[in-house]
Amino acid sequence: MQHKKGTHPVRNIILVMLLLLIIGGLAYGMSRYRSLKNSVNSSFKASGLTKERNVTNQLSSKKPISILLLGTDTGSFGRSDRGRTDSMMVVTINPKTNKTTVTSVPRDTAVSIPGYTSDSPSKINAAYAWGGTKTTIKTVQKMLNIPIDFYALVNLGGLKKVVNKVGGVDVTPTLSFSNLGYTFKKGIKTHMNGKKALAYVDMRYKDPQGDYGRQTRQRSVLMAIVHKTGSVSALLNQEFIDSISSETQTDLTFDDLTMIAKDYRTATKNVKQTHL
Repeated sequence: MQHKKGTHPVRNIILVMLLLLIIGGLAYGMSRYRSLKNSVNSSFKASGLTKERNVTNQLSSKKPISILLLGTDTGSFGRSDRGRTDSMMVVTINPKTNKTTVTSVPRDTAVSIPGYTSDSPSKINAAYAWGGTKTTIKTVQKMLNIPIDFYALVNLGGLKKVVNKVGGVDVTPTLSFSNLGYTFKKGIKTHMNGKKALAYVDMRYKDPQGDYGRQTRQRSVLMAIVHKTGSVSALLNQEFIDSISSETQTDLTFDDLTMIAKDYRTATKNVKQTHL
């Protein structure tokens, strides 16, 4: 199976933005609150895997939670070919320490995929193609020896919408390169619209750090979006939320997200970024 090069890494940024929008959304009134609820509910899909712990108790007790963010290389959720998760992050939110950790998992990480041991070792991004969300979660839990409480999965399509909606982002490139018609200079702060931000996180083969370098650029664009907190209110309209939720699939219910908004918000202001 052939894969399009370069478009996969941005999808996890959209996922985190969707989560942050919902966390921030409760401050903007009941009308928008109800709109968010309808959009989130339309994206719900259970993973089919029994959770390793009682997530309702985790949330009600204000204990740390872990969310697996996935980006697939398939064109839409309705296609019979699932594609591979070429973007993968584990987000751990700890309300006790008021810290959030975003850990990128390289797509080529060699693992033994549960249920497919005869094909092992395999690249971790094959887990979704072979066994869907259920197998992917099992694989990550086994590899990292942590429980995954929730997941969220997204298609490409929302990054440009998000960046443009907040008026663009300012990012300082970590190296000089050209990609998709755009040129970036190391150390020079650059204002990026949606297309330019996509070109920045897109490149992998010219980066001396390979996929690790690309993960760093992914997270820098994510944080640039997050830091534009003054623009969050501009994103809270039904048309925009619907356009993002239609590209997203998750087992986070609206009630789950409401509890996160209430008890975990301060932890999202102190984010540590890392990778395996």
